[in-house]
Amino acid sequence: MNAPHPARTAHPPLSRRAESLGTENAFVVLAEVNALVRRGADIVSFCIGQPDFPTPPNVQDAAIAAIRAGRHGYTPSAGIDELRAAAAKDLSVRRGLSIAPEDVVVGSGAKPFIAYTIASVTDHGTGDEVIYPVPGFPIYESQILANGAVPVPVYLRESRQYAFDPAELEAAITDRTRLLILNTPHNPTGGILGRADLAAIAAVLARHPRIWVYADEIYSRLAYDGAFESIATRPGMLERTILSDGASKTWAMTGWRIGYAANRVLAPVFTRWITNTDSCASQISQWAAVEAIEGPQDAADAMRARFLERRDLIVGLLNQVPGITCKSPGGAFYAWPNVTEACRMTGCEDSEVFRKRLLHEAGVAVLADIHFGRRVPGDGQHIRFSYATSNDAIAEGIRRLDAFVRGMRRG
Repeated sequence: MNAPHPARTAHPPLSRRAESLGTENAFVVLAEVNALVRRGADIVSFCIGQPDFPTPPNVQDAAIAAIRAGRHGYTPSAGIDELRAAAAKDLSVRRGLSIAPEDVVVGSGAKPFIAYTIASVTDHGTGDEVIYPVPGFPIYESQILANGAVPVPVYLRESRQYAFDPAELEAAITDRTRLLILNTPHNPTGGILGRADLAAIAAVLARHPRIWVYADEIYSRLAYDGAFESIATRPGMLERTILSDGASKTWAMTGWRIGYAANRVLAPVFTRWITNTDSCASQISQWAAVEAIEGPQDAADAMRARFLERRDLIVGLLNQVPGITCKSPGGAFYAWPNVTEACRMTGCEDSEVFRKRLLHEAGVAVLADIHFGRRVPGDGQHIRFSYATSNDAIAEGIRRLDAFVRGMRRG
């Protein structure tokens, strides 16, 4: 006879830090979408920000060659010399900078460098402040809080093509400010900080030399309207800027988990963080990334061209839907339409109610603005589309959105 299972007892308490740790809601909504699909629902999903293309064949071949060559073990925590050199050259050439291989550290994706940077330039629980963009990648605020710093938002406004007002940045700076996070091209709006924006930001920062800058430039090769610009090219900014880029978006390598960051002072600090956490990035993925950077760029160029085509398609279609307006994003693969009037027309209290009804009643999965921080005061309601999907899916998804809004309006 089987013994009865023992009664479940309460587990020991978790830390406040663990209880309050934020998440990336794209994955939360994706889990909800997948559960609906398993139950037979027909969903057109615009949730996840990752290329829908395969990793280029030459990159796949490089990984297979690394496996066959027995490159299975640990690497130095900062990454293999070949990848550090390739990344340094790529960062330098495309930005007009001079970055040495020893300034570059390779990580398991670019995301860990957000946490490494905050932990390296702020002290836990002392009131150190980090200024970050809102709306923005949710891990910024999550890691600011997890590292015991104080999050200070600077708002990206629709009227400024989703850049922030340099005067608002100046007003947000205090004697406790330690770090400014910049992201261009931007997730979730697709906005770009142009030459004039960066010059104005650099002018503000010149008056505050104690502030570091984390430049999240993971979408740097996906700038469509004009050349990509980096804050690090402005006078006096390279030394105090952490440049962050990686393989995920450019070469459709999200699951390979390869990112890199460059800063001469912080490179040895980041290396110690990696020794304490991951030990090193996957050696196989590192050799694949060397080929991605140094090999033919035909596949990456073709992906970029497809994303630009899709941008124009989705923006054009969104602007035909009643109650919706959408500015043309300058980069990345996200559209950020204003749905304030559509919410009113459909009787939805806000963008999150609109998102939920759109999913369950129309079979269209998007994210709401509240998944990217607090709403920008005075800017209304927004939702995010990732247009890293096919033209057919875009056309069908916006057709369903249009039918939903028109149907609810008649009702």
